[in-house]
Amino acid sequence: MKDILLDRLSRMEDLEQRKLLKQIVTGVFLNLVEYQEDLNRKLEERVFNEVEDQEDRHDIYVTLSARDEIDPIHEFLYPMLAADTEPKTCDLRSVTEQMQRGEEALLMTVFLQCDYAKLKELLRGKRTFRGEIVTTGGVRAIQVRLQQNLTYIRELEKLYFIFQKNNVPWKTVNHPYAGKFFDVIWTGGEQPSLEEELLEIRIYLEEFDAYKKLDMVPMWNIERLELKNVGFPVPAADRINFEHVLSLRKTGTQHGYLVDGDETLIRYIKRMPEELTIVSPQDKSGTWNVLKITQPTPTKLGRLAYELVSNKRKSSFTGRFSRKHPVVVRAKGEIARIAGSFEASDDLELVQVEIRDEADGKEVTYGMNPFISDNVRVENDKKRMRLRFRARRSGSFILQDLMSFVVSEIQMYFPEYVCEGEWA
Repeated sequence: MKDILLDRLSRMEDLEQRKLLKQIVTGVFLNLVEYQEDLNRKLEERVFNEVEDQEDRHDIYVTLSARDEIDPIHEFLYPMLAADTEPKTCDLRSVTEQMQRGEEALLMTVFLQCDYAKLKELLRGKRTFRGEIVTTGGVRAIQVRLQQNLTYIRELEKLYFIFQKNNVPWKTVNHPYAGKFFDVIWTGGEQPSLEEELLEIRIYLEEFDAYKKLDMVPMWNIERLELKNVGFPVPAADRINFEHVLSLRKTGTQHGYLVDGDETLIRYIKRMPEELTIVSPQDKSGTWNVLKITQPTPTKLGRLAYELVSNKRKSSFTGRFSRKHPVVVRAKGEIARIAGSFEASDDLELVQVEIRDEADGKEVTYGMNPFISDNVRVENDKKRMRLRFRARRSGSFILQDLMSFVVSEIQMYFPEYVCEGEWA
C-alpha cells in the first residue's frame, strides 16, 4: 500500500497539490496502513502458532563412541546399554566347555565401519574366517564366522513399544550404526585345555579386516530415570483409578518423557508443562521408570568421532499442519515432501519414483522398522515402490543407512507397497 501511495504522489505534476496530499497521507493513511499491516502480521503468527508441534521433544539422536572415550558427564548423550561402559572379557574356560560339547561359542563383538552394500554380501553368505587364540599354553588356530548382533535393534524395538504405551506417535529411529555390529562365533579348530588362561584373541576378516573396530559403544540421547510421586495418589475422575503426579522441574521441562512400566498399571498419561500424571489402578505411592529424551545442547568442549544423526524433522508450517491433519496424498509430490522433511535427507535428493511388480535385487536399503508388521496385507502380493536417490555428498559409510531411514519412513505412509531405495 505504501508503494502505491508513493507511486501516485510521484505522478502529480502540481507541487502544491503534491505537498498537500503528502501531508494528508502522512497524517492519516500511513498510520492506517501500518495498523493494518501490524494486524495482518499478528494474524499470520496466530495461524502458524495454532499448529502446535511438540514432536521435537521426542527426537532421537544417535552416534558412536569408543568405550574409553565415553564422556560420563556428557550433556545429552548416554550409552544405549549401561553395561557397555564396562570392558568386555571372554571367559575361556566357559567357551572351551561349550566347544567340547560340540557347540559354537561367542568370542567377541566387532563393529564393521563400512556401507550396507558390503555388509549385505556378508549377511547373505555363510563365510568362515581364520583366527588365533593365544593362551598360556601357546597359539591355537581356530575358525570363526560372523553373525549380526541384534542387541541394539532389540533396544529400538523395546523403545517402539514404550512409545505405544505412552500414546506417542512413532517415528522411525535413524540409527545407521545399530545393524553394523557382528558377533564373532568360534566354530572349530584347536581347543585349549580348561587350565589355560586367555591372553589374546586374533581374527582375520580378509577384505573386512580394514573395517573392523573393537570396543565401540552406540550412544543416544535417552537417559533412564526413577521418579517418585509428588505427594499421595488421588482418585481419578472415574473413581476407579488413581492419579500419580511426577514433577519435571528438577529434570527439565524442555525435554521429552516416556513412562516405562507394566502396561496393566498404566491406563493413560496426562502431559502438563511441568509434570506427568499417570492414571493407574495402583493406589500406593511408588517409583516409576521414566525415559528422559534429552534435548541436544551445543557444546564447545569435546568432539564426536562419529557423525551425530537424528530423526528430527525440519520445522515448517506444511509439515506441522500435515501431522495435525494426517491425510496421505498419493502423489509423487507428497512422497518428495516426506523424503525431504527430515534433517537427515539433506544429503539425499529423490529423483524418481517407480512402481514395479517384482523385486530385481538392485535395492540398496533395508527396513529400519523390522518389528512393525502389517497384519492386514500379504507381503508377497504387494507391488514394489522403487525410490531412486542421488547423493549430495560422498565418502560417508552411512549414506545407504540414511537412505534406508528415509525409505522406512515413507513405508509408514504407504503400507500397501514394499518401499525400496536405489541409487539413481
